[in-house]
Amino acid sequence: MKWIILAAGIFFEVLGTICMKYAEGFTKLTPSILVFIFYGISLAALVFVLEKMQVSIAYAVWASAGTALIAIIGMLFFKEPVSLIKILSLSLIILGILGLELFD
Repeated sequence: MKWIILAAGIFFEVLGTICMKYAEGFTKLTPSILVFIFYGISLAALVFVLEKMQVSIAYAVWASAGTALIAIIGMLFFKEPVSLIKILSLSLIILGILGLELFD
């Protein structure tokens, strides 16, 4: 159950970050409001997870998975540049997340 809640927290963190892009420096009202809502939900999920999981594992997975997903979304949907180094770096992040999950 803790991994499901953590995954939900990561999902809402990613949504919040996407809304940051669309908020255009807090000049767009709806995405600006959604930034705070989605990040609030994400942090609440992290708080609940920390009752049952080590902070070093939970936060590392939450932060790195969100970072990796946003980088992938940026390349796929926001036309950000793709390079071999970027792909290799993302692969290392994903391997690190798997290592934390598998060897907890």
